[in-house]
Amino acid sequence: MRNSRMNEKPSIAVIILTYNESIHLARALDHLRSFVREIFVVDSFSTDNTAELAKAGGAQVLQNPFKYQAQQFDWALQNAPITSDWVMRLDADEVIEADLAEEIVAKLPELPPDVTGVNLNRKTIFQGKVIRYGGRYPLTLLRIWRRGKARIEDRWMDEHIYLTEGRAITLKGGFADHNLNDLTSFTAKHNGYASREALDVLNQRLHLFDPHVELTRESTANQAKIKRFFKESVYNRLPVEISAFVYFLFRYVVQMGFLDGREGFTYHVLQGFWYRFLVGAKLSELEQAVKRAASEDEVRCEIARLTRQKLT
Repeated sequence: MRNSRMNEKPSIAVIILTYNESIHLARALDHLRSFVREIFVVDSFSTDNTAELAKAGGAQVLQNPFKYQAQQFDWALQNAPITSDWVMRLDADEVIEADLAEEIVAKLPELPPDVTGVNLNRKTIFQGKVIRYGGRYPLTLLRIWRRGKARIEDRWMDEHIYLTEGRAITLKGGFADHNLNDLTSFTAKHNGYASREALDVLNQRLHLFDPHVELTRESTANQAKIKRFFKESVYNRLPVEISAFVYFLFRYVVQMGFLDGREGFTYHVLQGFWYRFLVGAKLSELEQAVKRAASEDEVRCEIARLTRQKLT
């Protein structure tokens, strides 16, 4: 019976959001086809051949204009014709490795009804090196859930999937964030992330506009809950001149990021100091703009101009 089950695909659908992901998408699909029943690629009108690669890889392609990650994923949940019992969230630059695929096939059909979610332990690969220290491994994330039993937070940045009922278990197999782009792409992407995260913090402080920030109070990975608590209750209350530097020292020294070598030094400086400082600097810029604005409309216009985000 067990050998027969191992040859079956579990009832699972995967959702991947894309925009110009031709460098990553075929690899992601290659690692999925052996064990998933449905793949939905929700594309933001890519200008490369992402959509064509998705169709060639066996995915169903839907297209929708992109505003921010959480809204796009919620749109996918509402509009993708999912029939599978389970749903998985995957980024185009993420890879489900063979041992995790086998674990999903073997364990998912056997989970009791009260288990409605599955956490995965993600590793980061930067410039070809696995980042093992600095608190970056493993990153435990809720990525698989029973259809209809989870939602996504409505946030501009750092959104999480959370369960609306039931509990989650954690699988141990290999799950990698392995972006193949260069440092120019890395910094450009994080510049956009910084604008959206600064927008989230501003909204948390001043409650100026939707989306409403929905904190991860529900069932999700404990690691995500703890990190969210310290970020919003401690880190975001410190001056940026102090917070970014202290955070980098904590990651690089206390959490031993220095053991990640040269590639790790580059990663921890960029992601653990430069990015955090950029978020704080952009937040200060936004707060000054809000103080200068003479009306609510002017506030929204200034925020949209500074963040390059559509607020409606």
